[in-house]
Amino acid sequence: MSERISEAELAVMEVLWEEAPLTATDVAGRVARQRDWSLATVKTLLSRLVAKEAVGHHLDGRRFLYSPLVQREAYVSRESRRLVDRFFGGKLMPLVAHLAEQQSLSDDEIAQIEKLLREMKS
Repeated sequence: MSERISEAELAVMEVLWEEAPLTATDVAGRVARQRDWSLATVKTLLSRLVAKEAVGHHLDGRRFLYSPLVQREAYVSRESRRLVDRFFGGKLMPLVAHLAEQQSLSDDEIAQIEKLLREMKS
């Protein structure tokens, strides 16, 4: 999968990552909890995701069942890398510093970061 997934398509992917295979109707029912989309909209998004090779489908009787072809962890890793490359010159430290400056970190969050760093060093 080389094409980017849009925010709307990501909502569909999240449903499929949670449970698959699903029919378009099943996906629409789950997405409807967060967004007011019609079945036709969901089918369009599923078609785009199939074209992008992010989702696969197979015929089950008279309906298609959809499943993700991209694992959520792989997608998050790729998008995280893209963010770091695009905004921070490929360097992680400026991103961490930016996030720390923009959000007040609690003592607990700082302790968790310190623990993570200790684990990474050993």
